[in-house]
Order: sequence, then structure tokens, then C-alpha cells
Amino acid sequence: MSNHKNVKYSAAKIYIAKLELLRALRRFRSGAKFLLPSFSMDHLWTPWRYAYIATAGKVGGCIFCDLPKEGDDAKVGIVYRGEHCFVILNHYPYTSGHVMVVPFAHMDELQKVSVAAAHEMIELTQKMERILRQLYSPDGINLGMNVGRAAGAGVAGHVHMHILPRWVGDTNFMTTVGETRLLPEAIEMTYAKIRGALEAK
Repeated sequence: MSNHKNVKYSAAKIYIAKLELLRALRRFRSGAKFLLPSFSMDHLWTPWRYAYIATAGKVGGCIFCDLPKEGDDAKVGIVYRGEHCFVILNHYPYTSGHVMVVPFAHMDELQKVSVAAAHEMIELTQKMERILRQLYSPDGINLGMNVGRAAGAGVAGHVHMHILPRWVGDTNFMTTVGETRLLPEAIEMTYAKIRGALEAK
């Protein structure tokens, strides 16, 4: 929330504004005119994740509570809604296909999540592992969660499970030296592929 009177900025609104800026920059870099959607496969995103990490703890509200209320799943990257959890793209991904399974309930520790929500989280994690293996043929899959700021959580107050495909050699000098990730797929294409695979099940 802003200190200025009569001006309120929710975490979701700030997050969406960042996504729109990222999309505009990607389209500009690809040479698209009139900011039309670009599905080219040669984007260079930099600085890697810094825009998110630098502000994640400085805005009011919770993005994982606010984004499901936006009413436009495609815009915010929600690819699936379950009874207790939803699946959303990570818009600052480590690799193409990086998604998160998030409980609707705002809980800061896994032990506080209801049994039903925890079961659904694992079921959705299994489902996303199958889909990512089907779509991307990775050499491996990273699964995990960071619980608490000290553990590296970007959104420390709301637990979530990361699922992302990995390939042998996908961490190269650009990541380790330049702190930059080369992602061969636009977020819009990732959304379409994963949403399509989920709907086909």
C-alpha cells in the first residue's frame, strides 16, 4: 500500500504491471511492431529474476492470494484450478516450463496446510511432472519449496511447490558469470502448451 492518500497498490496489481512490462520488452527486443504478441524463440531475459526478488517483500498483500481473484487466468498465468490448490507459471523462471503449485489458503508453513490441500498439492505436482516430461523431454525435474525468507522464498508468507524441467548443461557461463538466463520459449507459448496439455487430460 502506498503512503500517498487515496492511492492503493495491491501485490497482484504490481505483479501484473511487471508482467506487462516484461512482455512489452520481449516484443520490442524481437522487433514486433505495435507491441503485438510475439512467440519468437530467442528471448534474452536480464537481469535474471532480480526485478521480482528486489520487490517481493516490499509490497502489501500476497500475490498468491490476489492473483486468483483477478478474473483473467491467462493474464496472470494460472494454468489450472483445483479444489484446494492452483497451478501458475513462474514469470521469472529458471527454465522454460517452470510452474508452481499453490494452495488457495494463505499459510506460511507446510505443516499448517490442511491435509486435503497437501494431498492435492502432491497430486498436482505429480500431474505437472508428467506433463512437463511429455512436453519438454527433460533430463530431470526439480521439485521443491523454500519455506521462509531465510530459506530463499520469494513469497515467504505463502507456501508453494516449484516444478521445473532441467537438462544436462542448462547452467552455463551466462548463468554462473553473467547472472542471465537464456530461455528459448516465450511465456505466452509456455502457457498455451501447458494449458492445452492439462485440458487434454
